[in-house]
Amino acid sequence: MTYTDKSNIPTLYEWAGGMETFVTLFDRFYDKVLADEILEPVFKHTSAQHRLHVAHFVAEVLGGPKVYSESEGSHFEMIRKHLQKYLTEKHRKRWMELLLETADEMALPSDPEFRSAFMAYLEWGTRIAVINSNLEDVSEDPDIPMPKWGWGVPGGPYLP
Repeated sequence: MTYTDKSNIPTLYEWAGGMETFVTLFDRFYDKVLADEILEPVFKHTSAQHRLHVAHFVAEVLGGPKVYSESEGSHFEMIRKHLQKYLTEKHRKRWMELLLETADEMALPSDPEFRSAFMAYLEWGTRIAVINSNLEDVSEDPDIPMPKWGWGVPGGPYLP
């Protein structure tokens, strides 16, 4: 069944549960990352604030408040943080696997519409991160806007 109240469709951020959900998701996720033999070497030197910045970034992209772009960075700066990290497809797949495992454990919405949109952003974002991580410099405009991710083709959340 599809969401029928087209006049009041929540953002992906709202549907997921708001900022507390994203902060908890990435906090638990990065605990797993730092215990993972594939990802720990890549992330062991990240700052203590990294997980919070990622939570704020993803929350903003999915329709949440502009916490990241107004006080922590920009899309251009996020791109720059990935330069010369030399991420591989193996890193990307493991990152995705652990994040989705954490989302399931937290019981983030599992309706097909939300998961489709959530997965689409994660697939896009992680693939861009791998590309940028293998570059020496940024070719993007410093004023590149933050990505904005919505429901896509389904147009709203699934309701049973």
